[in-house]
Amino acid sequence: MSLETEQTRFVDANGIRFAYRSFGQTEGVPLVFLQHFTGTMDSWDPALVNPLAATRPVIVFNNTGVGTSSGTTPDSVEQMAADAATFIEALGLKQVDLLGFSLGGFIAQALAAQKPQLMRKLIVAGSAPRGGEEHLLAVLEDALSRGVPDPRVPLFFTPSEASQAAGQAFVQRAAARGKDRDPESTESVSNPQAKAIITWCAVGDPDNASLKAITQPTLIAHGSDDTMFPSDNAYTMFKAMTTAQLIMYPGSGHGAIFQHHRAFVGNALTFLDG
Repeated sequence: MSLETEQTRFVDANGIRFAYRSFGQTEGVPLVFLQHFTGTMDSWDPALVNPLAATRPVIVFNNTGVGTSSGTTPDSVEQMAADAATFIEALGLKQVDLLGFSLGGFIAQALAAQKPQLMRKLIVAGSAPRGGEEHLLAVLEDALSRGVPDPRVPLFFTPSEASQAAGQAFVQRAAARGKDRDPESTESVSNPQAKAIITWCAVGDPDNASLKAITQPTLIAHGSDDTMFPSDNAYTMFKAMTTAQLIMYPGSGHGAIFQHHRAFVGNALTFLDG
């Protein structure tokens, strides 16, 4: 099975019906994916998820209130992390690896603090630490003003010809699932998620205490020209953490892991299997 073909399943916990897809190998530590601002299971790139599923179980899911999951989307990263933990534990999993992209990277950091025993390794991509620099609303407004068919192209990719071509290829890959697709997110998702992102970055973290508390091995992946969460955020995380590795992908923006998906998959596998 694959991201494009795996059936959607549901699990109930704490009054929430979580939608998820689980596939890949049956043995090994599951890799759980935590999605970006307004993203659903169908926003992931098959060229990234499927190769990772070739060597381990992978799980994509919609957190509370997103896509086909029930409930009301929280407006805090901490509650999103608590809900993600509820989902993981509802599947009966004792330990997982996490791949958090953008907002999902915030959630991964919060989860590592809330449930350290549940996490083995973390991958934090295109993200920022608590108190980090963000330009979400400005970048989003600029992307929407361009009137392009899919705002993820200007949001995730730089203006260069190579990056724009990679963006168009990403959009095509992400649209590969023809049936049983998640509905697009509305303001009931975007408004609370935007508040959560802005609050996470607005509230300072003296001496990066929350980063220093993360003891799990962590891979930080970032684009060299990310306008939403500038690359200084990645370096801040790397410098503050004692267990982190940092990879910066050249000529790429917020969606660096999609533009450089082959390199990222190789880097992720080396990290997870090491």
